[in-house]
Amino acid sequence: MQPRIKNLVVAAIIAALYTVLTVVFAPLASGVIQVRIAEALTVLPAFTPAAIPGLFIGCLVSGFIGGNPIDALAGSGATLIAAILTYFIGKKCRSNKTFWICTLPPIVINAIVVPLILEYAYHLEGGVWFFVLTVACGQAVAAGLLGCLLYKIVKKIDIL
Repeated sequence: MQPRIKNLVVAAIIAALYTVLTVVFAPLASGVIQVRIAEALTVLPAFTPAAIPGLFIGCLVSGFIGGNPIDALAGSGATLIAAILTYFIGKKCRSNKTFWICTLPPIVINAIVVPLILEYAYHLEGGVWFFVLTVACGQAVAAGLLGCLLYKIVKKIDIL
């Protein structure tokens, strides 16, 4: 398969997986305390740049399904920035001891952006600093813990 077609297929699969995981686990994926299982996929740019548009599109589609255009656009922008950073960090952190660093961009970027979305797009009670804490914890579980597990699996079976 030609590299461009392969990258397009990989991006489409990642976008579809992100969307399906977000929709299926929707009760966990929104609100003040959220663990978006699909965020485990944010480690994939460490393996292939095709994951960058895949994650962006998957997040965008998921956001519009959720019904809030501000959330869709801002959340997807955060995912895009985190995916690009993960790609560049992933090129440097291939050892078994430092791979976890690849999970930091989605945790940090979402802990900054999502609380602002919760405060200003959804007008939820709690305050931005509380949301920073809750989102960071949810991201630590989804992108950090599950992302590390996915990283090990993808590296072991060399699927990408």
